[in-house]
Amino acid sequence: MTVYGSFPGARPRRLRTTPAMRRLVAETRLHPADLILPAFVREGISEPVAISAMPGVYQHTLDTLRKAAAEAVEAGVSGIMLFGVPTDEKKDAAGTTGTDPDGILQVALRAVREEVGDDLVVMSDLCLDEFTDHGHCGVLDSEGRVDNDATLERYAEMAQVQADAGAHVVGPSGMMDGQIGVVRDALDGIGREDVAILAYTAKYSSAFYGPFREAVGSSLKGDRKTYQQDPANRRESMRELALDLEEGADMVMVKPAGPYLDILADVAREVDVPVAAYQISGEYSMVEAAAEKGWIERERAILETLTGIKRAGAQMILTYWAVEAARLLR
Repeated sequence: MTVYGSFPGARPRRLRTTPAMRRLVAETRLHPADLILPAFVREGISEPVAISAMPGVYQHTLDTLRKAAAEAVEAGVSGIMLFGVPTDEKKDAAGTTGTDPDGILQVALRAVREEVGDDLVVMSDLCLDEFTDHGHCGVLDSEGRVDNDATLERYAEMAQVQADAGAHVVGPSGMMDGQIGVVRDALDGIGREDVAILAYTAKYSSAFYGPFREAVGSSLKGDRKTYQQDPANRRESMRELALDLEEGADMVMVKPAGPYLDILADVAREVDVPVAAYQISGEYSMVEAAAEKGWIERERAILETLTGIKRAGAQMILTYWAVEAARLLR
């Protein structure tokens, strides 16, 4: 006589028996099209410069940036986010090279659009920190504080020159109050209703930005705690989200990704616009450093971190592994 219902009655392991079975029942699928490559282009260099704190990442020349963009297209990556690194002598208190049509970021935007056209979504970082001699994301008042409304005027100018240079998407990243509305008005005012805005909706004041500061040659004095979000706060991100959507954001983002998966999940549940997350420099460098020590399996760790970010709700992920991860997935 056959006896049914023996303990244990439920055996979830049946759906983990083979790679094919696990693939069949996977709840989250990471795809190359989910990925966006952040890339740095530096003025005044003839060869790429390795970023010591980010093994495998470089400050590009215009020529190598073109090549990186073409490789991203070939790998199936959807976008590239450009950051400009001017020479130190071109930095000033107002970050004027950031709005110069011939500034390094605008030159890079034109070069990438010439190389890949519309085969890649070309995005531009819309912020002053790379271009100011004090390293802050805005202009300073007489007491050395970031002047929110004066900074918005500069962001409006930046949006227009970046759109003229070929950006499909601008990414205001300075966490100034009202930045999305001002940028939208500035773009619409020059007839560029076609340029989308990726809002850095929840950008936290994080310890994990350190390697990025080397990547952009930051001149930061002090910190950004008066405008970036406090890591202790969760509900505040929902307020920022509501404001960005009201002001016209087309897409929203959480940054950093890994330490803020709860925020990412909150945002993803609330919206009907695309949600992005930025796996930032410190997240990248920790994995690379541990892998170099032989403490973790590098490729597995890369894909696991990216899968976790997507599982939490990101439809788009900015990651320095974008091209490599895309090739692994394919």
